[in-house]
Amino acid sequence: MREYSQYSHWMHLALEEARQTSIDVPVGCIIAGSDHEVIARAHNERERTNDPTAHAEILALREAARHLKSWRLSGCILVTTLEPCAMCAEAIIQARVAIVVFGAYDARSGACGSAFNLFLPGRSYPLPEIIGGIEEERCEQLLESFFKNVVRRSQEE
Repeated sequence: MREYSQYSHWMHLALEEARQTSIDVPVGCIIAGSDHEVIARAHNERERTNDPTAHAEILALREAARHLKSWRLSGCILVTTLEPCAMCAEAIIQARVAIVVFGAYDARSGACGSAFNLFLPGRSYPLPEIIGGIEEERCEQLLESFFKNVVRRSQEE
């Protein structure tokens, strides 16, 4: 139960991070080091930076690597509000993250089993443990609210 409680706490931090953007899909990510202290946090910044790779997970991975002075994030736990896409999933694998925790499932782009699965046994890299659905309802509500606002604004234009 302690793990779920810890994951829930970290997901709340990731949700706070997701709320930092008003112009992009509100996805937030935090990374905890092997000592369980948060070493990185980020939110989507594609719209602000015009960078298609500026997903919360990618930005958090970069920050964690700078913090640790290593691209190997062995022992780290990545917590994100939305199931990682293929780009982020592969970056997570390459970084050797130990555990991936996500909130909302993504039937369109999720690469942890919803749309497809990059975390299949037999790959030459160590695969992280995947834990989905942590604070799922809160994560879904944040996304739904964002997309309702997008539709409303487009109808007003």
